[in-house]
Amino acid sequence: MLKRALLIGIDTYDHVNNLGGCVNDVNSIKPLLSRNEDDSPNFNCVSRASDKNRITRESLLEDVERLLAGGADVALLYFAGHGEQLAHDVSLVTQEGAGRTTGVKLSEIFTAINASSLKEVIVVLDCCFAGNAAGVPQLNLDLSVLREGVSVLTASRGDQTSAETDDGRGLFSTYLEGALEGGAADILGNVDVAGIYAYITESFNAWEQRPVFKANIDRLHMLRKVDPAVSLSSLRKLPDLFPQRDFLYPLDPSYEYTEKDDAVPEHVEIFQSFQKLRAARLLEPVDEEHLYWAAMHRKPCQLTRLGQHYWTLAQDGRI
Repeated sequence: MLKRALLIGIDTYDHVNNLGGCVNDVNSIKPLLSRNEDDSPNFNCVSRASDKNRITRESLLEDVERLLAGGADVALLYFAGHGEQLAHDVSLVTQEGAGRTTGVKLSEIFTAINASSLKEVIVVLDCCFAGNAAGVPQLNLDLSVLREGVSVLTASRGDQTSAETDDGRGLFSTYLEGALEGGAADILGNVDVAGIYAYITESFNAWEQRPVFKANIDRLHMLRKVDPAVSLSSLRKLPDLFPQRDFLYPLDPSYEYTEKDDAVPEHVEIFQSFQKLRAARLLEPVDEEHLYWAAMHRKPCQLTRLGQHYWTLAQDGRI
């Protein structure tokens, strides 16, 4: 799968106050999008940062045009910088922006997205008022219209500003970095856009900016792959160990390696895999707090609801 990403970070401006974290954000996000945790290639990233590039309205439009051109399967646009609130629209402020033309309107970008042949497009905006993205300014309505295959993740609502940290980072992008590093990964190690939103929105309290997620998709956009919490081979074995989803697996002291007289190597190996499943919230002991005591007291263990979900995936050959 061919995946492109355009990362824009603007700290310095000609006519509005400068920012201090946008270039740092791009420099931190780029390596995470470029490579998965196992160092396999991910997005082919192009970055434009104001410490090295002059980012004008024309240059930004040209880069967006290249991003959305044919020949790829997925495109991602990340912008960190000033956002100017307009009537039912938002302008991504470029360095020379002033007066009535402060930069590139989001309506222009989404018009280009709608015209693009790319099936999947992800837009991530760390700027003020970004929650108005994908609106309908021409109808003078605060509505959101996305074509199929497009998802949008923004740092704040349409009526909110977006904060920077004291150590020179966008607050939203700091949480985004943690999500991409694995904080938002599912059991299989997939970091998708919905998981990132869930991770980030929990990081802000009720008095802070509120991230916004909009999407018109029939499958979740994958942004990165990290090492799974449980090996795929262990997940594939679930139906072998648990004949039914709600099967109660009997335990006894032969599963605990510390019981030198009773321990059975094959049972000990299974028990070690159960401990990893327990840590991932896929398995739980019955009537005991710990698996150790379930084995010592000859109590069973069972799959949790989440474990039963992955049992079904394994049973259907989808892992």
